[in-house]
Amino acid sequence: MVDIFVIPLLKIVILLNAILVSVSYMTLLERKVIAWVQSRLGPMRVGPRGVLQPIADALKLMMKEDITPAKADKWVFTLAPMMVLVPALIVFAVIPFGPEVNLFGRLEPLYITDINVGLLYIVSVASLGVYGIILGGWASNSKYPLLASLRASAQLISYEVAVTMTLVSMIVTAGTLSMVGIVEAQRESGLWFLFVQPVAFVLFFIGGLAETNRAPFDMPEAEQELTGGFHTEYSGMRFALFFLAEYANMIVISSVATTLFMGGWLRPFPAVEALGFLDLIPSWIWFISKTFAFLYVFLWIRATLPRYRYDQLMRLGWKVLIPIAIGNVVVSGVVKVLL
Repeated sequence: MVDIFVIPLLKIVILLNAILVSVSYMTLLERKVIAWVQSRLGPMRVGPRGVLQPIADALKLMMKEDITPAKADKWVFTLAPMMVLVPALIVFAVIPFGPEVNLFGRLEPLYITDINVGLLYIVSVASLGVYGIILGGWASNSKYPLLASLRASAQLISYEVAVTMTLVSMIVTAGTLSMVGIVEAQRESGLWFLFVQPVAFVLFFIGGLAETNRAPFDMPEAEQELTGGFHTEYSGMRFALFFLAEYANMIVISSVATTLFMGGWLRPFPAVEALGFLDLIPSWIWFISKTFAFLYVFLWIRATLPRYRYDQLMRLGWKVLIPIAIGNVVVSGVVKVLL
């Protein structure tokens, strides 16, 4: 009973709370990073140097009036934000944050579960979030959200193909779909797959930016064109769910990139004995540090790069990324057979 229900439930509660707190403070980090890039200070009023700003934002969103447009499809309008947030959260069930550690007085792995098709599970579940965006834009019964939802669906189709082909090359290299198995494959090879598959890494990161609707690929939310995009008609907590989902998806992409390309919980150059002193740092700290580095790049890119035009966005996906991804799969397969 304890092994089947109690410990997994405790892990789920701890992980969900950690993710939601991280998502809340990602909003503060983004505002701070953009402010630093622009030689400003960012939020400074709520708490010491603004550290309580996310709590104030959450309270504000909970107290704001939650308006449903008169001509909206009320049920779909309400369900759409949940359909975006829930897939982003349940992906973390197969993300390994570390190997077995002494937890609850016993050796427990730092992940909820390890399934032999973990990578396929992530691709399948993560791609469901776009349905919430599409339905939210359609159910609003407003022209700007509808245009944004159409953009989101076309953008997902374009970049999902390239990302999936990139993941196929990773499967060929690692020889497994298990997320834990991919980390162990990097331990056995003595190299992070970033050095083995640099092209796949770049493709995955660009595709991750596009799939999370982040700059420079934030076309579904283009404020200058669509007044806010698919969540134009949303307010209060339903708007907050869309907000949470975007940052949760950023953490998902960063966590998956860390696992696939940067050794997950492994220290740098795990085969180099001279760096053995780095093993004194707990594995979960390595994982969180790498994930944070990816998240910082997300924010840095938003602060520095202009938004693509929509035709440029689609051209990049279909005419550049997909052919490169297919070529990378072919080369990875040939190398695997020959070696």
